[in-house]
Amino acid sequence: MTRTEASGTTQLVAAMTKALREQKELTQEELGKLIGYTGSAISALETGVQPPSDKMLVKLEEAIGGGLGIFEKARRLVLLDKYPARFRGFSELEAGAVTISSYETHVVDGLFQTEDYARALIGGGFPPVSEQKREELVEARLARRALFTREPAPLIELILEESVLRRPFGSWEVLRGQLLSLVEDSRRDNVCLQVLPIERGLRGTYAGARGAMKRVVTADHEHVVYLEIEDQGILVSEPEEVSRLAHRYAKIRAQALSPDDSLSLIERLAGEKR
Repeated sequence: MTRTEASGTTQLVAAMTKALREQKELTQEELGKLIGYTGSAISALETGVQPPSDKMLVKLEEAIGGGLGIFEKARRLVLLDKYPARFRGFSELEAGAVTISSYETHVVDGLFQTEDYARALIGGGFPPVSEQKREELVEARLARRALFTREPAPLIELILEESVLRRPFGSWEVLRGQLLSLVEDSRRDNVCLQVLPIERGLRGTYAGARGAMKRVVTADHEHVVYLEIEDQGILVSEPEEVSRLAHRYAKIRAQALSPDDSLSLIERLAGEKR
């Protein structure tokens, strides 16, 4: 990345870092040592070549923030820049939602992904991304997990196709780690996790054929649905369309295994030898 390619947020953080560092009469090497980074890492930040990680922003706030909270406020904006453009609008809604309901057909929902699973999934996608971009996307995805412990806690529902639980990325061990993480997340008081059985279509009705969706209820009680198709993100807010999709989601949920039976299935799959 060059300075001209850096986002406005990254350029602003770069300028603030340089100004505050010089105000404290620190060299790049001295600031780097102070926060646990190299001088070249500080140089890359100040020139806009490398956007700051969330961890770096926390350290910068402690070292040179002066109690102003500048770097703390920048954390959310920097993370937004790291999301794919198609997802940024929804990410803002998700961050403040009181209810999040997801149905996933191919991969584990990003909110529930482990670091290893996310890295394998993103790194193996097409078109391929650079190692730097992969790590930015992984960091941004993992940051979403703060929703699990946010106060007030949102209600988080997830329905996964059983095939998702059987599809490995990276290695079988990565998948096993992801399954065990799902088991732990499913035990949170604000989480409901269900599995749609792979043989559901044999029952004559199968409501999930149209693909994945995410539904949110905002703090203002607005209902929005997010659909993602071949790198195209679509936000649906028209009440009639939202209602239609909500009814479909309700039917998918009714056809899924109970939370207890879903947990038992995930635990069994996690324990299988590969």
